[in-house]
Amino acid sequence: MSNFKTHLYDEHVKLNAKIVPFAGWDMPVQYTSVKDEVIAVRQNVGMFDVSHMGEFFVTGPDALKFVDYILTNDIVSADNGKAIYSPLCRENGTVIDDLIVYKFSSERILICVNASNIDKDFSWMKSKLSGFNCELTNRSNDYSLIALQGPKSFEVLKKAFPTLTDIEYYSVTEMGSFIFARTGYTGEDGFEIFGTHNEIKELWNKFLSLGVVPCGLASRDVLRLEVCYPLYGHELNDELTPYDATLGWTVKAAKEKFIGKEALASKPAKFKLVKLQLEKGIPRDGYPVVNAKGEVIGLVSSGTMSVTTNKGIALARIEIDKVPTDDVFLVDIRNKHYEAQLFKKPFVTGGHK
Repeated sequence: MSNFKTHLYDEHVKLNAKIVPFAGWDMPVQYTSVKDEVIAVRQNVGMFDVSHMGEFFVTGPDALKFVDYILTNDIVSADNGKAIYSPLCRENGTVIDDLIVYKFSSERILICVNASNIDKDFSWMKSKLSGFNCELTNRSNDYSLIALQGPKSFEVLKKAFPTLTDIEYYSVTEMGSFIFARTGYTGEDGFEIFGTHNEIKELWNKFLSLGVVPCGLASRDVLRLEVCYPLYGHELNDELTPYDATLGWTVKAAKEKFIGKEALASKPAKFKLVKLQLEKGIPRDGYPVVNAKGEVIGLVSSGTMSVTTNKGIALARIEIDKVPTDDVFLVDIRNKHYEAQLFKKPFVTGGHK
C-alpha cells in the first residue's frame, strides 16, 4: 500500500529533498543537511511542511463543554483566541494522543492532532459525543499546514501578510481562509499557518523567495529534543499516563469532570522522564539506562546528537522506584557505559515569545 503525499510533495521533489515514509506519509526528512536546517531555525528562519497533521473542528452550543470533557487540561478558563496543549486520555488515564486546541470561541474550536493518530483520535472523540449538542468534523483533508519557525519568523510573515497584526504566544487568529497560530515544535518563535492546499503551496514558494530555509523531519526532531518537547510514540504512548511523561501540569484535577479524572487521581507515576547529556557517545531510542552499579533502571525514549550543543542528548524513561538518589546515570551504548549528566532544564533555551 502506497503512502499518502501532502500537497507540497512536488515542491519537496523540486528541491531535491530526501523523502522517507513517516506515519503513513511520504515526507521530506532533509534538504541540505540537518545541521544547516537546525541552525537556520535557531538563528534565522526555517519552514516545515506539516500538512500530514490532523484538523478536527468542534462546533455548536456545547463545543466548549465537550472539548473540556475529553481533555485533561482546562479549556473553559482559556480566553477566546488562545491555544492550549493537552493530552487526550482514556478512562484509565492512559494517553491516546497529545494535541493542541485552538479556541476561536465557545462554539467553534479547532483540534490539531498527530498524523499517526488521526483515525484513532477521531473515532474516540466521536464515541464520546452522546449528550453534547455539538458537531465534530474531521477536516484533515481540507487543510495544508506550514510551520514557520525561528527568530525572524514574524518579520518574514509580515512581508507575506503586511496587514497581519502581532499575535501573542500560544494564540490564534484568522485572516480570510488562513489560520495563524503562534505555536510550534522547535522552542523558537514561530507560526503554524493553516490554509487551503493551493494557498499553502503559493505561500511555500513565497517564503522560499524571501530566503526561508526549507527543513525536514530530521531537523525538526533534533530541535524539539533540544528543548525537551515530548513526541507521541516515544515519551507518550498507549500504556502511559501524563504523569509518566512528567506532564502532570496538563492534568487539571480541580476540573469537575473529564475523562480519566478518577483513574488519574489514584494512579501515581510509574516512571520519571529525565534529561541526560553525554560528553561522548550518541544515545538512541531504546538504549538502556543504568545506575552506578550497572543495573538497568530505564530506557532512552528519544536520543540524538544536538547540533546546538554538539553533545549527545536524550530523554529517558526511568522506573520511579529506581531513580538514583546520587543522580548517577549511564547510557549503555553497544555494551559500553557512557556517563550522562542530569539536566533539570532543557538542553537549549529556545527563543519563543
